[in-house]
Amino acid sequence: MPALLEITLKSTALVFVLLTSFAYLSLVERKFIARLQARIGPNRAGPFGLLQPVADGLKLIFKESITPAQVDKPMYFLAPVLVVVPSLILFAVIPVGKGPLFQLASDLNVGALYVVAVMGIAVYGITLAGWSSNNKYAVLAGLRASAQVISYELGMGFAIVAVVLMASSLSLADIVAAQYPGEYGGILGWFIFRQPVAAAIFVVAAFAETMRAPFDLVEAEQELTAGFMTEYSGMKFALFFMGEYVKMIAVSALFTTFFLGGWSGPFVNELPALSVVYFTIKVVVCLLAFIWVRASLPRVRYDKLMGMGWKVLLPISIENVLATALLIALGVPGFK
Repeated sequence: MPALLEITLKSTALVFVLLTSFAYLSLVERKFIARLQARIGPNRAGPFGLLQPVADGLKLIFKESITPAQVDKPMYFLAPVLVVVPSLILFAVIPVGKGPLFQLASDLNVGALYVVAVMGIAVYGITLAGWSSNNKYAVLAGLRASAQVISYELGMGFAIVAVVLMASSLSLADIVAAQYPGEYGGILGWFIFRQPVAAAIFVVAAFAETMRAPFDLVEAEQELTAGFMTEYSGMKFALFFMGEYVKMIAVSALFTTFFLGGWSGPFVNELPALSVVYFTIKVVVCLLAFIWVRASLPRVRYDKLMGMGWKVLLPISIENVLATALLIALGVPGFK
């Protein structure tokens, strides 16, 4: 019973933090993009616009929720849930701090495999949203989304495989520990320096997985109205919006874990609470990179997007895995 109570409390706290972070991440994005584009951004709701997420949430809660007559209702209502839930349960295996206190579940020895499996679930929600809406534009957007996500999941999966080979473990806790070997120490032990190709592939695939600019083809307004969520409104639309931002946070947390040393940092042995601070700072930097790219790069063509996934990222990621395995077998320093 105490173990069940501990997990319940941790889960409740995690969901609260993620939902709050999602709301204020939307505000940070609007303010940061406004700053990059020499604008002001939201500044009317509350001091400095801090109540803008509350205003947006209240608007969506009280907005009329319209359900078209010809939709497949069970799938139509299930789809938003299938988009949000995978993003939330990714955090079950991500160590956000030093020690079991800062991990939702016990250290899963196949954590990396769990991550790859869960990230593939969200595509079902997007595809079902398009198909169940009984709208040709939504169906096309759902097909685009499934093709895009599946294509880039392959490259991301092989990038994770390279990290797993370096750490000799599927456990995310072991992967964090492997980024600080004795002969390197400090920041040079991070896999972003020892596996730069895998890190670059993971970053590009992360933008495609989260369907963020410049890879936001599934909601290309000029082609597919509003994409797979065309027939959604009110809180059902808000769930898709939430799924995108929570997945951004989850992918940033995974990049931090796989390539930026996770929660590790100076003095964490003396002050374990510092580990959460380090982890949060790294995740915030990754999120700001997401926003920076959205404000800077135009949307790419769909054929270019798919071509890069299959013809560029996938071959390079496979070659990187083979090269990593060879260097480990040869005992090259840094790959032992």
